[in-house]
Amino acid sequence: MSEDEVLHREKMAKRKAVQDEEVAGKTIEKGLLIVNTGKGKGKSTAAFGLALRMLGYGRRVAVVQFIKGAWASGERAALARFGDMIEFHTMGEGFTWETQDRARDVASCRRAWEVAAGLLTREDVALVIFDELNIALRYDYLAVDEVLAAIAARPAAMHVVVTGRNAKPEMVAAADLVTEMAAVKHHFASGVKAQEGIEF
Repeated sequence: MSEDEVLHREKMAKRKAVQDEEVAGKTIEKGLLIVNTGKGKGKSTAAFGLALRMLGYGRRVAVVQFIKGAWASGERAALARFGDMIEFHTMGEGFTWETQDRARDVASCRRAWEVAAGLLTREDVALVIFDELNIALRYDYLAVDEVLAAIAARPAAMHVVVTGRNAKPEMVAAADLVTEMAAVKHHFASGVKAQEGIEF
């Protein structure tokens, strides 16, 4: 074995010892509040990746879409193959600039929140995704205190993912994990249209 290989092995052994010690010190297991926010693409996509992971372990998942309308999407078609292990509630009527009707948007979000609040009481659901809930909160279609109180009162093992730009500071403070997607470069700016399998 060369000197470089010996040094590398020693370095990795030390790193493994530190990593093992850190992992051993983590003993808490609980339902997490996860927030995917930021201007970059991938917030909902990341949430649906967690849905697939949870379904892979045979655990029930529910999705409530607060803003997106009922157009066809690849993720919904794929997740539907899991049958009654997944619930998909598309409650929005499309982006706020399309409806241009605040009262209608508020009413739509209230209906979605009633479904969401009901899901937060269920012991049989392991993961709930509230897609674009941050948008509904940003425009004050829903009261952030009401939403956070219901999330806090959920079953102890339930995980909740909230997506959408501009997460309110209260949501960020309440979360266990916050990921901000940064907009570094996007093909849309170069004139590339939204494409099946990428955007929807």
